[in-house]
Amino acid sequence: MFDDARRILSLRRKGARDGAWQLPQGGITDGEAPLDALYRELGEEIGLGRADIEVLATSKDWLVYEVPAQYRNDKIGWGQAQRWFLCRLLVPPARVRPDQIEFDAADWVSPSRLLKDAVAFRVPLYKRLIAEFAL
Repeated sequence: MFDDARRILSLRRKGARDGAWQLPQGGITDGEAPLDALYRELGEEIGLGRADIEVLATSKDWLVYEVPAQYRNDKIGWGQAQRWFLCRLLVPPARVRPDQIEFDAADWVSPSRLLKDAVAFRVPLYKRLIAEFAL
């Protein structure tokens, strides 16, 4: 997601020992379409509704990565397969409200800042998204 200044939304994972910043993401429930999961997750995690964003593109492929052992848990297991969407924020950035459950802060950053602040195992995926979505 990006704002009118083409800054990217980055969220800080609550309780992460390394101040982990990441792009918004979430799971897809059985029978749920990826686009419906996008809207549901944005509502749950940062308080945005369908009218607050415009979906501009989706990733060409499902992107897969393995989570390092120290980050694995029962919820995410060994890794994830993800479908990514490029979204433009249609409301003021201050409307983004992290849920204080999964995320405790939001920031709007440049692509280089996103790569600097992201957890190392996410960086290759983020580089691919930045290139594919021409951010």
